[in-house]
Amino acid sequence: MENNPDYRAVNKQTWNHKTDVHIASEFYDVEGFLNGKSALNDIELPLLGDVSGKKILHLQCHFGQDTISLARMGAKATGVDLSDKAIERAREFAQKLNLDVTFVCCDIYDAPTLIDEKFDIVFTSYGTIGWFPDLEKWANVVSHFLKPNGKFVMADFHPVVWMFDNDFETVFYHYFNVEPIVESETGTYADREAEIATKTITWNHPISEILNSLIQSGLEINSFNEYDYSPYNCFNKTVEFEKGKFRIKPLENKIPMVYSILASKK
Repeated sequence: MENNPDYRAVNKQTWNHKTDVHIASEFYDVEGFLNGKSALNDIELPLLGDVSGKKILHLQCHFGQDTISLARMGAKATGVDLSDKAIERAREFAQKLNLDVTFVCCDIYDAPTLIDEKFDIVFTSYGTIGWFPDLEKWANVVSHFLKPNGKFVMADFHPVVWMFDNDFETVFYHYFNVEPIVESETGTYADREAEIATKTITWNHPISEILNSLIQSGLEINSFNEYDYSPYNCFNKTVEFEKGKFRIKPLENKIPMVYSILASKK
């Protein structure tokens, strides 16, 4: 499967189908976003720091909310995503808001052949690396785009979360990356009642694989944190125990749900 490009076509079709559903959903609150609400969270904001005047590459930007939020903070932002539909809508939002944001449609592995720039910050967040079979190749892309002394900021769902079935009743999948995970579903995390049916091909990557891939690409790990909550209500059986913080109710605070990484390139 790793050498078969079909997974890209399957996943691209899925995200193209999801884009307009997500834009219409309460989950993404596009109206609030267009009126000035930031899409960024307290987990990643301290790691990003003051981005004013910084060149930022946002990998897997979906329809651009985080990328545009960074531009509103004064960054010169570039967003990249596999879905041409998502990139099309991202460009529409940037134009509507009269913001100078660049959006590029491509697979992340191919980005170095299409973007001839270096960046102060490379950023990726929430539901990202599971779409890649090869993390060494991914980490090399991150390193390629960073200027010397540039930093990489990442926040994502913890691989422990992906071990469970959708209702968090059994440990269903491997923690380690042993095989592709092929799934079909109806609806989407942003609108479970949406009348869409999609197929995905993903991989679960343990923390050791993530950190080692970045280290081997020449980055230095400056901080690594784990969180017992999600800033998004995107799973089944959740409870909001504090405003904007969600846990799986039957699991309480017993599992990590999110992690963050700050790394730098020397």
